[in-house]
Amino acid sequence: MGGLIYIGISGWRYEPWRGVFYPEGLAQRQELCWVSRRLQSIEINGSFYSLQRPEDYAEWYEDTPRGFVFSVKGPRYLTHVRRLKDIDVAIANFFASGLFELREKFGPLLWQFPPTMRFDPERFDTFLAGLPRDTGQAMAIAARREAFMHGRERLQVDHPRPLRHAVEVRHDSFLDPAFVAMLRRHRVALVVADTAGKWPWREDLCSDFVYIRLHGDQELYASGYGDAALQGWAERIRAWSAGSQPADARLISDQPPETLPARDVYCYFDNDAKVHAPFDAMRLRAMLGLPESPVEPGAPGYPALSRA
Repeated sequence: MGGLIYIGISGWRYEPWRGVFYPEGLAQRQELCWVSRRLQSIEINGSFYSLQRPEDYAEWYEDTPRGFVFSVKGPRYLTHVRRLKDIDVAIANFFASGLFELREKFGPLLWQFPPTMRFDPERFDTFLAGLPRDTGQAMAIAARREAFMHGRERLQVDHPRPLRHAVEVRHDSFLDPAFVAMLRRHRVALVVADTAGKWPWREDLCSDFVYIRLHGDQELYASGYGDAALQGWAERIRAWSAGSQPADARLISDQPPETLPARDVYCYFDNDAKVHAPFDAMRLRAMLGLPESPVEPGAPGYPALSRA
């Protein structure tokens, strides 16, 4: 019995998808409802560019079926602008912004770093040590939000839950066994990122889950994945889900990971430029024998689609 597997896409609001993936005439407000009946998960990337509002997260929760999962991308203000320096207030604003309106559909948090950012052991260790491991810790951080957040924050959670974190890095200085050891100490996943050879792709297991981002294997953000490539990813996902590692894994460290009977796997396609992402995700889902997300008219979390 393996871990849970979620196959999805990064974002869902893309104009070129309309009339190609989304049916002609489908209202934009119903696109999430549409895609969430065909895939198991979505990576929210609007949170990378700006703070979202609690009512947005609540609406996304209501628009998706039972069993659906969102991952949430951390703000670039922390990772790209501040580069992890003096971020205590900014990260408090982020955790106060309504994330926990996603309730049981809240999956991992993704922290992506720019290709110009080098591995600074002290800075990264401080950042990883300060990440909340559960909703209670996150709310304690959120309480330090800035005054402008008053009236647009949510400081309650419906139920205590653990939190997971994944880190995506793009500078060769992170190809350091000390970085892998640090991630394992903090139980933070290293993102397995296919970037058409532009940035490092490594597969060291550092936590109890695996986080994959597929940006395109030939052209960044644009090329689709052929059947052979998708079958290769399906084999890797099966191995990770079963708690093992592919025999040809690309590793930074020669130290073996913690032995686990299973790992959950989250896989997101980010090759959206030419409308490959949703179709590639559905093909990979089918190769893995995963069912479509439940389509249950009348069930909680199932809004009615318009005739369009």
